[in-house]
Amino acid sequence: MTGSVEDAHPTAGRLTALLIDASTEAISAGGGHAGGVYLRSRTPGLLRLAVLSGLPGPLFRPWWRLHADRPFPVADAYRLGVQVVLPNATETMRRYPQFAAGLPFQFGSLYVPVVGGSTTYGVLTVLRPAVTDAAEVLAEHDRVVRLAQELGAALRGLEDAHPDQVAWDGEPVCLRPPTASTSLGRAGRFAWDPETADITLDEDLHTLLGMPPSEFPGTVEAFAEAVAPTDAHRILATLRDTAVGRPPALPLYLRAEDGALRLLDLWNAYEPPAAPAVRGVVVAPGPGPTADSAADLLPDGVFCVDRLGLVVYANPRAAQLLGRPRAELVGRDLWEAVPWLRRPDFEDHLRAALLTPDPVHFHLVRPSAQESETRPSAQGTGSPRSAGDAGSPQSAQGAESPLSARDAGSPPSAQNAGPPPSSQHAGSPQSAQDAVSPLAARDAGSPPSPQDAESPLSARDAGSPPSARNLGPPPSAQDAESAQRPYDGDWLALSVHSGPDRLTCTIRPASRVKDSPEGQETAESSETGMSPLAPLYRPIALAIALTEAVTARQVSAVVMRELLPAFGGRRLAIYLLQERHLYLEWETGFPKGFLSPFDGVDLGTHLPGVETLTTGRPLFFDSMEQLTATYPGIPLDATEGARAFLPLIASGRAVGSCILGFDRPRSFSTEERTVLTALAGLIAHAMEKAQRYESEAALARGLQQALLPRRLAAHPQLETTGRYLPGTAGMEVGGDWYDVVESGDGLALVIGDVQGHGVQAAATMGQLRSAVRAFALGDRPPDEVMSSTNHLLIDLDPGLFASCCYIRLDPATGVARAARAGHPPPLLRSPDGRTRVLDLPGGVVLGVDPRARYPVTELQMEPGAILALYTDGLVERPGSDIDEGITALRVALAKAGAPAARPVGRFLAGVADRLTATARHALDRPDDIALLLATRRTAPPPGPH
Repeated sequence: MTGSVEDAHPTAGRLTALLIDASTEAISAGGGHAGGVYLRSRTPGLLRLAVLSGLPGPLFRPWWRLHADRPFPVADAYRLGVQVVLPNATETMRRYPQFAAGLPFQFGSLYVPVVGGSTTYGVLTVLRPAVTDAAEVLAEHDRVVRLAQELGAALRGLEDAHPDQVAWDGEPVCLRPPTASTSLGRAGRFAWDPETADITLDEDLHTLLGMPPSEFPGTVEAFAEAVAPTDAHRILATLRDTAVGRPPALPLYLRAEDGALRLLDLWNAYEPPAAPAVRGVVVAPGPGPTADSAADLLPDGVFCVDRLGLVVYANPRAAQLLGRPRAELVGRDLWEAVPWLRRPDFEDHLRAALLTPDPVHFHLVRPSAQESETRPSAQGTGSPRSAGDAGSPQSAQGAESPLSARDAGSPPSAQNAGPPPSSQHAGSPQSAQDAVSPLAARDAGSPPSPQDAESPLSARDAGSPPSARNLGPPPSAQDAESAQRPYDGDWLALSVHSGPDRLTCTIRPASRVKDSPEGQETAESSETGMSPLAPLYRPIALAIALTEAVTARQVSAVVMRELLPAFGGRRLAIYLLQERHLYLEWETGFPKGFLSPFDGVDLGTHLPGVETLTTGRPLFFDSMEQLTATYPGIPLDATEGARAFLPLIASGRAVGSCILGFDRPRSFSTEERTVLTALAGLIAHAMEKAQRYESEAALARGLQQALLPRRLAAHPQLETTGRYLPGTAGMEVGGDWYDVVESGDGLALVIGDVQGHGVQAAATMGQLRSAVRAFALGDRPPDEVMSSTNHLLIDLDPGLFASCCYIRLDPATGVARAARAGHPPPLLRSPDGRTRVLDLPGGVVLGVDPRARYPVTELQMEPGAILALYTDGLVERPGSDIDEGITALRVALAKAGAPAARPVGRFLAGVADRLTATARHALDRPDDIALLLATRRTAPPPGPH
């Protein structure tokens, strides 16, 4: 169960409904403007954001996953079972500085653990306006606590009925917040039977569509054309999805032929044994045209977005300044309609507007028409989508976070049904006529009322001329270009005013404030392609991203993703120091092969990338002419541009150097130089940590390879083979091992797994392997071997435990005696292909209980049979039961084929390769894997005497 409302499993839908209801009620009860529920996942110690209400999901992607041991309020509430009340930003910074650094805005928050019986399922959170003291929110806090208790009881009941199903492994469901006002409007209902294709409309809907029953053709195509001619294909696709059990999580935003806003909501109506029919409601929101027509006449641009990023209104001036026809703005996700707004500084300002009540003022440079069409976004080319709207479905891999490319493969929630909100906006002051309703947390059996519908500022006024309404077809390319040309490349001044249900944004050319100090700074920065406010936010974003980077290449990728876009750079090179030479670790944007001559350059070379490190001073060149004047004869990759050379120094130790390249000449302000120098320090520390980590991983891998057997003991009547695969997570190695040892007149087959990863696990594995080998060479019984190894591990006291399986086999007779210490059971494949799990009684893992006993089981192994010993890494995967993995391995072994049909000495190797093929080619292998196979051969005929 992945937490999808589209999951066919009834538990999934019930779980989602419980979380949505609790989140929605908690926001109202806690006086908040946003909130959600974190739920435990199937990965131990990992919490996942299951429901997010009132905030665009992808904009807050770094907070989707949270480990329970992190210094964050959600983690403390879950791990310690305490209620956390943070009344304001000051208290948040005092108690949780790392959390406050990521969201440095003035807001308060509540965190209450969700407990059912003795089980903590997750945390209910509410984000609310800041107050001076926690005592001011006691009443709201108590109401949220009661809701958390009710949710815990409901989740416990759900788990009792469906064990192990109350967990969340998907992406968050993103919802609009509870509406702050209501609006009057008209609504009509309909029903569609997919099997007969019959569609029936009630009288109200016929009136709303202006189509009497006598004029209605009675087809679903005619219905779609009547509701929204320009979106008929979208309506039909969503109807088909609903018919197969995938209704949209939120209503579709549509435009009638005259441009009026219409909302379409769909759900299934099950009437067993018949197939599910589709029910729906069409809503024409209430009053709003008067306000719209007034805003249409304003000289400044005005546009509104809801709390999930959908544009609900834009006046003609806003459409002109944003460079998009009005018909392409309203009803669309802002980042889909205006792709050039996908930029880090804009995202930071919107977070502030979403979380605080104060207006946010900032400047943005609008790219030229050609640039906005051809230049890739700093955050990727995918349109950020929330999980809360309907439209064209999106695959799980189809969305990219506008904030960070490290999660580029992570999709929006399974609730995504369409082209809806991006993750970047929210609420605005609202008149009595304005309203928003999610129409999402409804009971599937009853349609929402007209009062539940959202009534955003309509983009038309009945009395407005067509030109003002901009409702016709999009202008031609020439018209669009002429409309955009006066503002191409100019700066725009934006103000964002936050309200409970939406954000209202004003926009105007920045030349109106050019004489002010801020305007002068804007003018100076217009050549750089970067907002003057952007650098203020980047140390926080970069520091957060670097905490998850493990290797040097991962650190370099983070720098490319976070640093270059923030400063308008197009080129990046990172060199690392090794034995007084700088070696190229990462490059992007430079001509192919240009940097090759500089790879391995000596520290005595007269080059800016070298001297910035040897002197410890950053070097900034506003133009290529300035660079060549300082370093005559230096090869250039471009004739114009600017360059910054930053030293990477961590704790006084030289690590390397970083080169930033810009396409056009630009000046570096004092603030930018300071911020870039500070960021270089962060990068240097991350690189130093990555180098230490890689060194330790290489040491551990080398140690483990040295400790694994180079060859296995042989016997004429027994063929053995082994395989070992290291884990891919963090480039760490583990403590898995296998061995075949001579033991009297037989052989001992051994496999084990030391807890943990890294050098210590590998070293402990080596000690245990040596001990087991020594005991086996003494031909001691299996139970004594296990008990002696257990005592040894306890005496060594490495702080680790280990599992092990030991089988002493007589190849001549096929008699085997086995003992097991907390290890997965072996498999035995008979010559006829029947394969079974050997359910051996065993003791606890080694290194825990000095009094542990390990019973011995006797087995019979026929000639041609295959015995398989393995570690849990081969059969265990996050989110699935280990028994399922063992069953899959048993089936794969059964299909391996008969040994007699294969050349002697090569058969087992092929079987081992087939059993590990999937794991060997997996990009994500969370644990290391060991496999040991053995098969008995038929005794050779006696030779002549």
